[in-house]
Order: sequence, then structure tokens, then C-alpha cells
Amino acid sequence: MQKFDAIRPFYDAEVNQGIRSSVNHPMMKALMNFTFPDTPDEVWKEQLLKTHSIRDFQCNFIYESIQRVLQKTSDGLSTSGFEKLEKNTAYLFISNHRDIILDTSLLNAALFEHGLVMTASAIGDNLVKKSFLLTLSKLNRNFLVLRGLSPRELLQSSKLIAEYIRQLIRRENRSVWIAQREGRTKDGNDATHSGVLKMLAMAADGENLMDYFKKIKVVPVSISYEYDPTDALKMPQLMAEANNEIYIKEKNEDFMTLLSGIMGQKKHIHIHIGDVLNSELNQIAQENDNSNKQIQALAQVIDDSILNSYKLWPTNYIAYDLLHKTNIYESYYTENEKKLFEKRLDIKIDQDNPIALEGFLNMYANPVVNKMKYQNAH
Repeated sequence: MQKFDAIRPFYDAEVNQGIRSSVNHPMMKALMNFTFPDTPDEVWKEQLLKTHSIRDFQCNFIYESIQRVLQKTSDGLSTSGFEKLEKNTAYLFISNHRDIILDTSLLNAALFEHGLVMTASAIGDNLVKKSFLLTLSKLNRNFLVLRGLSPRELLQSSKLIAEYIRQLIRRENRSVWIAQREGRTKDGNDATHSGVLKMLAMAADGENLMDYFKKIKVVPVSISYEYDPTDALKMPQLMAEANNEIYIKEKNEDFMTLLSGIMGQKKHIHIHIGDVLNSELNQIAQENDNSNKQIQALAQVIDDSILNSYKLWPTNYIAYDLLHKTNIYESYYTENEKKLFEKRLDIKIDQDNPIALEGFLNMYANPVVNKMKYQNAH
């Protein structure tokens, strides 16, 4: 299957070579010293050099790194809905997207703990420009989504990714994670982009569209962080957009965001696994004969699931009340939680800048607005 070589992760036969090429890299040392603070370097190096599969690398090293991240930067991860999934079964997880590394790493840690198939995960190639990060992503079963392409290249690239996802799920029995839109949400508005679904549909090969989506077992996933560790880093882009300016990233911005996401404070995190979409797909097929309308209806079904299962934290209610100068949600948080949030606001945001202040509060308040809309409509 050489056609996927440009985007795929390592095959197990390539894993040891990948490890050998990066075992002495300072970032590998930093990662391992963080994960195993009491272990001498030669011990983890020896263990790494004995590793010959992605699964072993993930379970023996990355899983431990994630536990350490949770211990140091959160008040813990809670989960719901995993009991609906069947063992030895591949699914297509479509989730809202908050953090580049953690969203999939936490999902995989939970899948591992429940004895379920872990995912191959889509990652933008803009995030792995450094050769060490590219190697690490291939060791962690990431496949590349190429960014910044011309329309013609984009079409070819989308078709290749769609075929690769089909191959993973249908032939290799490997689950796949993909975000509901390109890039992380900056404003807390989680919405499924029809472009992502159109891309997936390219691999249907003339098969009835909703039948194809049934076969790849689409599962909506909601990920909720009490504190977004990269909240302040999203501000420059939101400010530029508010002023109708084109936003240009700083040289190392993606990398800094990546590190902040891992090491920043998150407090509580919750992952909810929605139902495998099935009867909804039958209904969409019955009601719409046009493929564009089917895609839009599917995006709506995924949105409904993600918004309905999104766990709101005290920070969301506090932000809503501060933004709208109201206290309708005060029963959902304590005075102390409010003080903590306001302190974070003070540290992170120039309060004299109304655009920044509003952008920051909206990021946390929008999930409340969306959930209210959803509950009022149903």
C-alpha cells in the first residue's frame, strides 16, 4: 500500500528504527525524564530500544506520560459512554477539538483502559515540521493531513486521506479519530464542518452514502476541559479576526501552543462517547435524496450529539454570567471558583481591551449558549 506512504504512521517493522533515530534527542530525554522522574536515563533508553511496535510504545511510554500530565496539570479525567463500544471493533470517532495532543491522547488512554481498539489520529502537518515531532507522531499512530495546498492538491490529498481512513477501519480493524472541523475551535463554538464529512464521503466509491457511513461506524465524541490551557494563546487570532485583519502565526507558535496545552492547568476533563450513528443515518437517507443535504443533516446529527453531551463546568457558567453581567447561573459555582476564574482573567487578559475580554469570556460562555439553544429546541 505504498500510496499512503506520505501520510501514514510507522509500520511496526519501522518502529525500532524510528526509536533509534530519536532516542538521544534532547526532547526525547525531556519527555522521558518528565514521565519517569526517578528512572536513570540508561534504564528508559534500554527499554525504548527493545520496543518494536506502536502498541508497546503507546502502552509502556505514552500512556505513562499522559498519566503524569493528568497528575500534574489536572484534577483528573472522567469518562462516560465507553461501555457502549464493543471490543475488537473499529470506529470512526468524530470529536470537538480543544487541544492538539491531549484530545486524542486522553481518548486513547481511556480506550486502552476499557480494553478497546485505540485510534490512528489525524494531525495537521503544520504541527510536525520538526523532524523529531514527525517521528514521535508516527510512533504514536498519527497520520498527516497536509495543509496549505492548492485547490487541486487539496482534492487529491482529501481523496487519499478518505481512502486511508476507509482502509484503516474496514481492512485493518483500526479505529480512527478525526476532529469535526479543521484546527481547534478558538471561540468555544463546536460545529461540524461539512467539508470534513465530504472528505470522508470521497471513499464511498459510488456506494450509498449513508450506508457507507454506517459501515465505518461513526461515533460523536464530546471533550470538555474545565480550563482550556491554551485560552490566552487563542486571543491574538480572535483579535485579528474581530478587526478584519489577516492573522499570521509567529514562527514557533504551533509548537508553543502544543507545549502549553500539555503543561497548562486544565482542572477537570470529561470525555463522553456518543451512540454509534445508525438509525439516524437511515432516517437521513429516507428524508434526503440529495448527497449535499445528507451531508448537512449528518453534520447536524453529530452537532446534536456533541453539544448535548458536552459537560459544562463552573468556568462556563461563570464566564456566561460575567459576559452578560447577570447571575442567573450562580447556583452552578462557588464564590471561590468565581474568584479563581477572575484571577486567571486578570493574569491572562488585558481587561482594558474589550475585544480580548469578550473573546476570552465567549470562549468559555459559548458552550452554555449552545447547550441552552439545543435544549430549548428539543
